Amino acid sequence: MIQRIQTIWLALAAIFEGLTFQFPFYTGDWKEDSVNTAVNLKASTTTGFTVVTIIVIVIAVLSIFLFKNRPVQRLLCATGVGASAAAVGLYAYEMKDFFSGSIDVWALIYIAVIIFFILAIRSISADEKLIKSMDRLR
Repeated sequence: MIQRIQTIWLALAAIFEGLTFQFPFYTGDWKEDSVNTAVNLKASTTTGFTVVTIIVIVIAVLSIFLFKNRPVQRLLCATGVGASAAAVGLYAYEMKDFFSGSIDVWALIYIAVIIFFILAIRSISADEKLIKSMDRLR
């Protein structure tokens, strides 16, 4: 299972997505009932963020174990890219409810997850290309 590079990319995507429960995407002040509250916007902030984050982790881990079925693995990775991009979009949408704050440096974790999924897709495609060339030699 760890014989292919896409396994490493997918494992890194799952680990980094798990880190989003700990590190915030955005830190700011949220006004609720005329009281300013400092809020860290991260994966455990709302139920929606938690669900999307768990879905991305499950997609990454499930893709690792589908190493024998490369087309499905590539499809799951593409779905992971979409789900990760949707998560970033949800964070951007939620940021509009804050009246002051800033994006944290930990937001790069969310971008890294998307990059890891893309690198896994490239590795899966390279694997398929190698197998097709080996079939031609037979």
